[in-house]
Amino acid sequence: MTDSQATMFHKSNSSQFNDHLIQEAKGLELLRETIQEHQVPHLNIPKIESVSDEQLVLQKVNGSSWNPQLMKQLGEGLAHLHKVKAPHYGLDEDNYIGLNPQVNGHFDHWGKFFVEQRLLYQTNLIKDQKVKRMLEEPILERKDLLETWLNRHCIHPSLVHGDLWSGNVLFDDQGPWLIDPAVYYGDREVDLAMTEMFGGFSESFYDGYDSVYPRTNAYPQKKVIYNLYHYLNHYNLFGGAYLQSCRNLIDQIQHHFY
Repeated sequence: MTDSQATMFHKSNSSQFNDHLIQEAKGLELLRETIQEHQVPHLNIPKIESVSDEQLVLQKVNGSSWNPQLMKQLGEGLAHLHKVKAPHYGLDEDNYIGLNPQVNGHFDHWGKFFVEQRLLYQTNLIKDQKVKRMLEEPILERKDLLETWLNRHCIHPSLVHGDLWSGNVLFDDQGPWLIDPAVYYGDREVDLAMTEMFGGFSESFYDGYDSVYPRTNAYPQKKVIYNLYHYLNHYNLFGGAYLQSCRNLIDQIQHHFY
C-alpha cells in the first residue's frame, strides 16, 4: 500500500442507484463550500479525491473518542452553520437518505416541503396497503394544519446535514468531522431532532449549540414530526421493527393536532 492509499478511504456503491455516491460527494462539497465561505468554526469535511458511479475516495479520518470539549465544538459549529440563511427550502437535485431516494426541489414554504417531500413521500413507498393507510391518513387529515404550524415555527432555511446521527460524526485532534450527509435547505431543527433518535450526543453538544443559536420553544413538538420522517424511512428500509415507533409518533401528532 502506498502512502497516498493509506491516507484515503474507499467507499463502494452498495445501492441500486448509479448516482448515489455522486450525490453524497455533492453534499460534502456543499457543506465544505458553505463552511469556508461563511467561516463556520470547528467543523471539518473530508476532502474528495475522486468519485464515480462505483466508488468514492475520501480523505481518511482516523477518528478517536469524543470528549465534552469536542462535543461542545460540534454543537457550536453546527449552530453557526445553521445561522447561514438560504433563499429557499429544498435542493436543486434529488439525493438519498440512507439507501432510499430523497426528493427535493425548490419550495418557498417549509411546511409544504416537509409534509409533501418528506413525510408523504415516505408513506407512498410503503408496500403494505393496510400499514400505508394507517400511517398516511392521519397526515393527510392534518396536512393543512401541519404545514401552517411548521411554517409558523421555522425561522429561515438553513443548510442541514440531513442524516445527523452519531455514526456520521468523527472526531480527531482537528475537531469534529461530518460524513455521509443527506443535505438540503430546511428547518435547522431537523438536524437536532435526529441527534436524539439513537443517542450518542452529550449534553455538552446541546449546550454548545444553544449558546450560539438556541432551540425554539416549539422544538419538543417539532422533533416528533421531524423524526417521523426517519422512522418511516427506517421502516421502508428495514421492516417491521420500526413500525411501532412510527405509530407512536403518529399518535403524538394526532394528539397535538386533534
